[in-house]
Amino acid sequence: MAGYENIRDANDNRTPEERRELAKIAGQASGKARRRKADFRKTLNLLLTAEIDNEEWKPVLESLGVECTLESALLMAQIKEAMAGNTKAAYFVAQYAGQNAQTAADDAEQKRRTERMAADTEKIRRSSGHGEHEDEGVEIINDAPEETGPDIGDHNSEVSADI
Repeated sequence: MAGYENIRDANDNRTPEERRELAKIAGQASGKARRRKADFRKTLNLLLTAEIDNEEWKPVLESLGVECTLESALLMAQIKEAMAGNTKAAYFVAQYAGQNAQTAADDAEQKRRTERMAADTEKIRRSSGHGEHEDEGVEIINDAPEETGPDIGDHNSEVSADI
């Protein structure tokens, strides 16, 4: 047995208390990872906005009227590399500037797909006997198994103070 087959029935063999405890541990680990990533982003932003005193980049950035930060210097270095023919640097600059590789043909294809979906939806609506002025709400189908355990919906709503 390999892969999913090993764990498929794992929760079926656990009591609701065991599942609750494992969910609690997983939630705590998730919060810890989220905090670690947030701290990383905060540190990176602090470093990128730090002023630099580099003899090579400071005069260039000042002459352009740009702040002399590490972020500005990195972007200038990427632009310099892109101008030298480095395609990865050119791609980075284009992405950072908000440009994307989506073409007019891609936009037209997306429009055709959207129109086709609308036409299919209309066809299904007409074939199901719904009139134009009938309520077109969303039909919710409950396909959950009937034998749900008592642990569903039962959770500890306390949030850790260190989040």
